[in-house]
Parts: sequence; structure tokens; C-alpha cells
Amino acid sequence: MATGEAEAGTAYRPPTVDVEALRRLLDGKYRDVRDLVRADLAEHAAVLDEAETMSQTEFRERVKDLVVAMSETGQTGLGFPEEYGGGGDLGASVAAFETLAYGDLSVLVKVGVQFGLFGGAVLMLGTKRHHDAYLADVVGGRLLGCFAMTETGHGSNVQALETTATYDAATDEFVLTTPHDAARKDYIGSAAVHAHAAVVFAQLEVAGESHGVHAFVVSIRADGGLVPGVRVEDDGLKMGLNGVDNGRLWFDGVRIPRDNLLNRFADVTGDGRYESAIENPDKRFFTMLGTLVQGRVSVGGAGINAAKVALTLAVRYGVRRRQFNATSDDEEELLLDYGLHQRRLLPLLAENYALHFAQEVVSRRLHEVFSTEGDEDDKARRELESRAAGTKALGTWHATRTIQECREACGGAGYLAVNRFSALKADTDVFTTFEGDNHVLLQLVAKGLLTDYASDFEDLDQLGMVRFVAGQALETVIERTAAHQLLERIKDVLPGGDDEWDQEAGLLDSDYQLAMLRFREEHTLSGVARRLKRGIDEGLNPGEVFSRAQDHVIAAARAHVERLVLEAFVDKVATVPEGDLRSSLALLCDLYALSTIERDRAWFMEHGRLTSARSKAITREVNDNCRKIRPIAVDLVDAYGVPPALLRSPDLL
Repeated sequence: MATGEAEAGTAYRPPTVDVEALRRLLDGKYRDVRDLVRADLAEHAAVLDEAETMSQTEFRERVKDLVVAMSETGQTGLGFPEEYGGGGDLGASVAAFETLAYGDLSVLVKVGVQFGLFGGAVLMLGTKRHHDAYLADVVGGRLLGCFAMTETGHGSNVQALETTATYDAATDEFVLTTPHDAARKDYIGSAAVHAHAAVVFAQLEVAGESHGVHAFVVSIRADGGLVPGVRVEDDGLKMGLNGVDNGRLWFDGVRIPRDNLLNRFADVTGDGRYESAIENPDKRFFTMLGTLVQGRVSVGGAGINAAKVALTLAVRYGVRRRQFNATSDDEEELLLDYGLHQRRLLPLLAENYALHFAQEVVSRRLHEVFSTEGDEDDKARRELESRAAGTKALGTWHATRTIQECREACGGAGYLAVNRFSALKADTDVFTTFEGDNHVLLQLVAKGLLTDYASDFEDLDQLGMVRFVAGQALETVIERTAAHQLLERIKDVLPGGDDEWDQEAGLLDSDYQLAMLRFREEHTLSGVARRLKRGIDEGLNPGEVFSRAQDHVIAAARAHVERLVLEAFVDKVATVPEGDLRSSLALLCDLYALSTIERDRAWFMEHGRLTSARSKAITREVNDNCRKIRPIAVDLVDAYGVPPALLRSPDLL
């Protein structure tokens, strides 16, 4: 990838960044939507100050009032059909939600609960009767709801939930019951105070037969109090997001009409017959969950955008704060002129840009998959679910790591609440575990890789995946990964063959960078397959085999997603016309790619892809790229378009 590197003997000239042009590129087709959200957040920026002084009760009410007010502008209902007051554009909905991460994150999460989880479940799992009954009031903020899936005793294992919904043919009702305390619904946003209804996930039982987990609309509050049989307990203070009223729910024989079953994928007739067009119960379950992927996409984007706020603060502080007389007797050095400070912040900036463009791909595919008329493309949906899971995991881990590093880079000033880092750290910390624990999500990614997204295996659980791999000839798995073909492609990129790996030439070639990440991905994946097969051949229990290989499984999934992220960045750079804007993005892309290789240099050296000399050359190139990005770093964060009112931080800016 050409980066405009200076020829020998000439001084390096950094590219000039047109901040507005770069902002237009980052905002993409939904710039108007993002600007609407920016303006609304700036108008209500006072909530950032109020959050630190209000009581928990006052903060919750303030957040709820803001969410209801936002619903009146249309920005929160963009993903719903126009006939119910929405915007009919799923991509616009994700763009709006991501941009909310520039402001108070309790507001973002409350919006996510109301419109993404509760409303989204009614939209995606219900049919016209449910849409007509609920959606207009959901979109208008008149019916506040919650999403009651997670149980204390099962966490991410949704298929094993224990709340029951038993059909009573005599009254044509379902009876919801929490059989014991570990089956209570927990951590449910809006359950403690504000929600009047809930989408409850429960095991459906008809005539003594269990049909697995299904979703129901359940009234939990009416006439100023709880519905009989519903018990609610406040989760209390949390590490962050205390403007969201999380709570626990129990159901003691709560009766709901038969029509309250969200019946897109299954139904119960009046005479007590269970019906579903999807005969396989596992496939039915995973199909149901797959329709709720928007929440996962949105949380990943929110994490990436929250990290943008931290990077904006830290980079701008780095060109304001001076410390020590490093190069002058008369003036102290700016923090960002120190090589170490550049090393701390600028690779994270490059990674943020990379993840932004990877998130753009996921959001676009979400819109395409769920906007397609006619037959649903199961393969496209599985690929979307996998990519969304992986991008969410990397994006939210990036947010946690970036916010901490930026806080440290701002020293004592970063520790003051007024400078936003305390709220950013506390409020985003849970992003790594809600909408799916990141490690569990990467196992989902690995499952998709190991089964090659084959429709025959889409509903495999972990043990099923082990048995599938164990039952195949190892050569088949290795052939699918085509590691030997990949090596040939790498040799094609580097004309000198294997010896060329030891030379510095080609480090800034995107083909070389992608080949390195592809080799790691496919080699790691074939290694997982070998470990699984070897364990089965040795007679070990399949569950134990998988448990022993989980570290390898996660490594393979992460390698896959990092390759996808780099591909998205490379592809985006290729769409930008030659000039300074493209040169700026190319510098960031090279920095992301080489930093990723450098971070895993031990693996590449163990597998013969890096010599010590070439490893050192990559480190030199990373340092050099940081120096080249330093003059344009402020422009690069300004292009994020975080409104000044939301940056606040008088000690940093």
C-alpha cells in the first residue's frame, strides 16, 4: 500500500487532512441521521453534568424523559416500518444508535432496551397482530418495555432457560412460572421501575410436551402497580449505567392470552396444537435468535464510538500539555511529540479507524439481509451472525482497552470525573458481556469456521461441533483451509519466495499484510481441527476435548475477525481517490496491519513467518508510521465529529 513515503534525501511531507471530507467519509450514507443525533445530544449535554450530582432515582427519571423526548424526533424509531411511525431503514437505525455513544451512555442503553430489544423482539419475532397492537406505542415512547431473557442460573445458555409458559386449554391462556430462584430474570434493563410490558423468553409446554424456548409479550405493570403474580426487585447500584433501572423478575402463575405468543416461527392453536414450519427444534431456536442480531451489531458500534470520545480527548490533550525539556532549553515538550506517547495512542487510533470500517460492513449487511424481500437467505444470515459476533467482541474489547490507555495518557486530569473518563470506563465496561459474552461470541465464530457454514450443521451445539469434526477425515478440513494454497499465494506476493520473508521489502504492501493474517487464520483453524480429532481418537469425552482446545478455538476466531477487519480497511482505502485523504487513511491502515502482526510476533516467529530481523523491521515501521501520523492526529480525531459540548473536559481541551 502506497503511503506517500518520502524518497531518499527528501524531507517527509505529511498529508493535509480535509477534516470535513474525512467526516463525510466516516459518516457515510447516513450523515444526516448522525448529525440529527449529534445536534440532539448537544442540546441535552447537561445530562453529563447532572449524572454526577443527581440521586439514582432522579438520574433514572431524567434518562427516561430524554428517551421519550428523543422518540418524538424520530431518531429512535428509524428501524421500524413507516406504517407504525418508524423510518423503515434498519441501517439508519444502527447509525443513530452508534452516534448516541458520544453522549451519556445510560441514554444509549435505555434507547437500546426500548427500541432495539423490546421493540425489536416484537417486530422480528411477532406477526401483524403484534405489530398492530404494540409497535406504534413502542415507537412513540408511550409503551415502555423490557427484554426478559437472561436468567441468573444460565447466563448465556439461553436454550436452557427454566422459566415456563404452560398452555391452559381450558382458558386459552399461557401460565408463566418461575420454578425456583435461579430461574429469575436478572439484569433486565427498565424492569425495576419503568417497563409496563416485557418480552419474556420461556420454555413452552403444551399438553405435557416441551417445545423449547419461545418469546411472549407479558404485561408486568398496570394501573400504577405490578400485575398480580409479578414480583420485581431492583438490581441497585452498578459499576456504571446507573441511569438505567435494571431489575429482577419472577412470575408466579401469571396468565397471558394465547395471542401473546410471538408467533413468527411457531404457534399454538386454540385447540392446543403446536405448529411450526421449522420442524427441527434446534434450528427453530437458532433461527429465532438470529433475527435479534441487530442488538449485537449496535453494541459493537457503540463501543467503537465511545472509544472515539476517549481518543479525541487524549489526542487533543497530547498537543496541549507540555512536560520536560526534551528538545529545547526554552520550552517543554508536547506529550504527543514523545515517541512513547505516540506508541500508546496512535496504534489505538488506527485500530479504531479499522474497526469503524469493519462495523460499516456489518451494518450494511444487516440492512441488506433484513431488507430482502422473498425467501430468506439462511447462509447470508449465518455469515452475518458470525461477523456481527466477532466484530462486537473486538469492538468492545477495543473500547475497554482504549479508554483505559487514554485515561492514563491524560494523567491526573483524566482521573477527574468532569473530564469524562470515569463515566466512559464505568459505562462501557459491561459492553464486553452484554449482547453475548465476548469469549462465547468468538466460540460462535469458530463454530461457523469449522463447519464452513454448511446448512446441515447450522444448529450444532459445542458437542455436536466436536463430533462433526471428529467424524471427518482430517485431510478434508485441511483441504478446506487450503493452507498450502495460501503459502503459494504468499510466495506470489513476494517474488523472491521463502527467502523474501527475511527482507524488509513489502511491509507496506497490503497484499503482504493480508497474506500474513490469512496464513495465521487458516493455520490456526486447521490446528484446532487437529486437536479436536486427536482428542476424540484418544477416547476422551467430547466435552473435555472441546474444553481443552478452547484457547485454540478463541485464537482461531480472533485471527479470522482481525483479518476481516483489515480487509474492510484495505477495501475502504481503495475506494478513496488518490490524494492526501487516501494517503492519510493508508498510513492508518498500514499502522493497524503492522501493529497487529507485531502484537502476535511470537506466533509468526514460531511458525516460520518472521525472522528476528524482519520482526525488528516491523517495529521500526510501526514507529515510523506513528511519527508520520503525529502531525495529522488532531485532524483525524476531529473528523469523528464529537460535538464540543459533549467533550466537556475543561482540563483537557
